Amino acid sequence: MYAEKAVVRVQGDLKVHTRFYPNPRSNSTIILVNGSLATSASFHQALRFLQPLFNVVLFDQPYCGMSRPYNESLSMLGKEDEALILLELIEHFRADQVMAFSWGAVSTLLALAQRPARIKRAVISSFSPVLNREMLDYLARGQECLAACDRNRIATLVNDTIGEHLPPLFKRCNFRHVSTLEVHEYAQMLHHIRQVLSLDADRYMQCVGNVDIPLLFLNGELDKYTTPNDALYFADLARRSEYVTIRNAGHFLENEHQTAWEDVREAVERFLLPGETENAHRLAMVG
Repeated sequence: MYAEKAVVRVQGDLKVHTRFYPNPRSNSTIILVNGSLATSASFHQALRFLQPLFNVVLFDQPYCGMSRPYNESLSMLGKEDEALILLELIEHFRADQVMAFSWGAVSTLLALAQRPARIKRAVISSFSPVLNREMLDYLARGQECLAACDRNRIATLVNDTIGEHLPPLFKRCNFRHVSTLEVHEYAQMLHHIRQVLSLDADRYMQCVGNVDIPLLFLNGELDKYTTPNDALYFADLARRSEYVTIRNAGHFLENEHQTAWEDVREAVERFLLPGETENAHRLAMVG
């Protein structure tokens, strides 16, 4: 699949490696925001159903993936910093839609709370405002592994928890990726976990209340860490929100099996394509 690659300077001296997948039949551009310990390569399955419909932008944060070699001396970045980076990339690529996965939703919602004029709709997958018991346990164990820089334990933890429903091939690829990251990337993830755990929930929820565009929240029926019920806590503040549960899917949704991929594609297309009716707080069960 053809991609135009470029390194974009953001926030003064940071450099972000981007891939732009053009679709000459579309006037709409969607930018994707990946989760922690992931790179833009994690969106391979989503790219399969998005690129035939839109221009698609993928990027790696300055501290990871293809961006890392361009940022040799780098301090820790907070989610607020990532929100500012996203806002600049939205302007650079003239994106009008955004899709975020897992903890990438934190910086995305912070950016959307600034009401960027270009963005018309956003999809938030595998995320909720609730740190439930399972998520808190995962984050606590993650802090311990990351602080010790224990590569194998970190990769095993990811596969055994949020990655429990991934097929064997994806688990092997996930293990290889997570266990071979640079020390700085582990330190950055530890910084993010500590920031997430210290978030003022009331302030964060009020931030979501500033988002004035339609939002679609996608959560897996089997996901114990960001459950469909927990995602509904956004409903009172995100006034133009819809909620779809993907049956028989865990945290990684479209990456887990073909039926989940088809159900995610259907939900996303129905929400993002022009001319669809907006139903506030519409609850649905797909599959």
